[in-house]
Amino acid sequence: MFGLFLRWLILTAAIMVSAYLFPGIEVSGFGTALFAAVVLGILNAFFRPILIILTLPINILTLGLFTFVINAFLLMMTSGVIGGLHVSGFGSALLGSLIISLVSWGLSSFISDRGRVESMDIELRRKRGNHWE
Repeated sequence: MFGLFLRWLILTAAIMVSAYLFPGIEVSGFGTALFAAVVLGILNAFFRPILIILTLPINILTLGLFTFVINAFLLMMTSGVIGGLHVSGFGSALLGSLIISLVSWGLSSFISDRGRVESMDIELRRKRGNHWE
């Protein structure tokens, strides 16, 4: 349960970051971003898999980059539902979805499957000469 709450907060932070970086995306406050994260999460859970299957040929042709178009479409749907979230056009939605995806991926990479914050430790040892293992 804690992992779900933490991912919800990460998505909220990603929406706030995209609104801060792009003037085409406006969020009226933190509460609106929290509610937008809930709606975007629900839309991602129910509609995104269907849209990805329906657009699979074009997604394969674009090597998966069409997924950002799907994310932009879902972000525009979210702005239609949430009154305090305004996305001015498809270009802003596309850039916003790119930032939301990158921020969410970057922050979620520190969370384990059980919802705990973890970091990956990498241990390097020097072998003969200048080789690392």
